[in-house]
Amino acid sequence: MLSTKQRGNITEVECMLAFLKLGYNVLTPYGDCERYDFVVDIDGKLYKIQVKTANENHIDEGYVEFNTSNKTTRNGKFVRHAYTKEQIDYFMTIYEGKCYLVPVDECSTTTKRLRFSPPKNGQTKGITFACEYELDRMVNKIVNE
Repeated sequence: MLSTKQRGNITEVECMLAFLKLGYNVLTPYGDCERYDFVVDIDGKLYKIQVKTANENHIDEGYVEFNTSNKTTRNGKFVRHAYTKEQIDYFMTIYEGKCYLVPVDECSTTTKRLRFSPPKNGQTKGITFACEYELDRMVNKIVNE
């Protein structure tokens, strides 16, 4: 059984590889001291990417989600640290071999859901469909800005 850290490392490498396969250079910070996991160079502009492993516990409900903060302990208590636009540009995750790139400013400070099917209750507001954030689609959007 893989540890949480091992699963996170695999997700990070798979996400970097996805950019490399598209022909973009990936830069990694030395050590584990930045809020981002890697930087991608898209047509000369650098974007800071924070990778999060998708939680698949709700796939039978039509979505996966990932944390948009990290936890540390201080005085024996968990403390959450949200990410800001100044620290990262995008969150990235992968599910069933497909990568998703989500702007940090479209995420809450705790979690982000990516839906593969509409909710059963018919809700339409505030829904994020995974297909809108597929890596190829998002890179095309970035290139054409």
